[in-house]
Amino acid sequence: MTFASENRSKWRANIKSAPLDTGLTFIRTAAGRVSAANGWMGNAFKSWMPTGLYARALLIMIVPMVVLQSVVAFVFMERYWNTVTRHLSAAVVSDIAALIDVYKGYPQDKDHALLRRIAQQRLGLVVDFLPPGDMPPPGPKPFFSLLDQTLSVQLSRQIAKPFWIDTVGRSNLVEVRIQLDDAIMRVFAQRSSAYASNSEIFLFWMVGTSSILLVVAVLFLRNQVRPILRLADAAESFGKGREAPNFRPRGAREVRRAAHAFIEMKSRIERSIEQRTAMLAGVSHDLRTILTRFKLELALIGDGPEVDAMRKDVDEMSGMLEDYLAFARGDSGEVAQPTDMALALEELRSDAERHGHTANVAFNGLPVVTVKPAAFKRCLANLVSNAARHANTISITGQRDHRYLTVTVDDDGPGIPLAMREEVFKPFLRLDDARNQDEGGTGLGLAIARDIARSHGGDITLGDSPMGGLRATVRIPV
Repeated sequence: MTFASENRSKWRANIKSAPLDTGLTFIRTAAGRVSAANGWMGNAFKSWMPTGLYARALLIMIVPMVVLQSVVAFVFMERYWNTVTRHLSAAVVSDIAALIDVYKGYPQDKDHALLRRIAQQRLGLVVDFLPPGDMPPPGPKPFFSLLDQTLSVQLSRQIAKPFWIDTVGRSNLVEVRIQLDDAIMRVFAQRSSAYASNSEIFLFWMVGTSSILLVVAVLFLRNQVRPILRLADAAESFGKGREAPNFRPRGAREVRRAAHAFIEMKSRIERSIEQRTAMLAGVSHDLRTILTRFKLELALIGDGPEVDAMRKDVDEMSGMLEDYLAFARGDSGEVAQPTDMALALEELRSDAERHGHTANVAFNGLPVVTVKPAAFKRCLANLVSNAARHANTISITGQRDHRYLTVTVDDDGPGIPLAMREEVFKPFLRLDDARNQDEGGTGLGLAIARDIARSHGGDITLGDSPMGGLRATVRIPV
């Protein structure tokens, strides 16, 4: 193969593959745009959808009901009303055509008395004759012009003469004028004889049945959603460390199954906590017995530098043991009850001032909050003692609204670096280069405080204080 033929082959191959590549690129681009549009439409639809189960269930029941009623109304209007109105209008026009034939066939009836009597007594029509002339200008067409259209079609088909109709002027009568050779024939017919006028009954039936179905659906869904809300309230109370004494499984089978599963889970958790508490109580009793024996032996030995150092070690070991047991035990066994938080914060201020620190307290809102008093006071006391260890001035602020209790502890100490503000909540962690919240302790102060806050359904966060040091914020639901 020569060089020229080889180049021609490559050129042809490029020409063949180029449309394919371009088509694939176009398809991928179009598919990406369609998927993006679908994602945008899906997000927009989700934003308009209600979030509650009650509202969504009502929507699921109401939308099909409205669609069904609309379809039924459309079919009824298109098939029944159109058919009935067409037959009625055709019958009225046939009567008018018969009257025109009588008018033409009996010229001896000069005053048209016989024609009027036949029309009124036999056909239910009122007929009179106007002098020849021009027809009135066309009047306004009604918005729903089914009768107007049907009458016009029938008059054109059966009589085939110039006509004028008025279906708007009088509510219960229809006026028809037909131009004859020597007069204008005016006919008044009852609207009900030319039009199926039971729309009010049909609409009332639709609205009435829909309202009854809607009321039944609302009552049914309310009874179905109420057990789910009670289960959610019981789970929330258990998460906050509170009891739900009146809770029992109710509602549909699936809801009762979920409630039974929750009760069993709650029992297993409580049983595990009781076993752990019993074990820790035994360990605590045994270790305290040994430490008490050490203290007694040191007291019998007498005084001296070595004895003082040993007493200090035993005291430190006692404090460490209490911290370990408090961390492992948590707040188990304590019952939540209404507590005056303003008074509790005032006690913390007094404790801080007794240890030589400047402290101030402020509380806003209703002070009575349902918490586990001893555990929550220990949580706040750990934060205050942490601030007192590294600062001279402490500010304690409480705020209670309809949803949360928020307590902030500010100080003017060195603070904690931003990268370490989550690390300090880990058990047994001590900071070396920066502020050490458990200097000389076990490193459990903040870990115990966060554990207590989370057992109440809240949390503790650390931030910068306006006083220049650290701000610890406790936030729990009320």
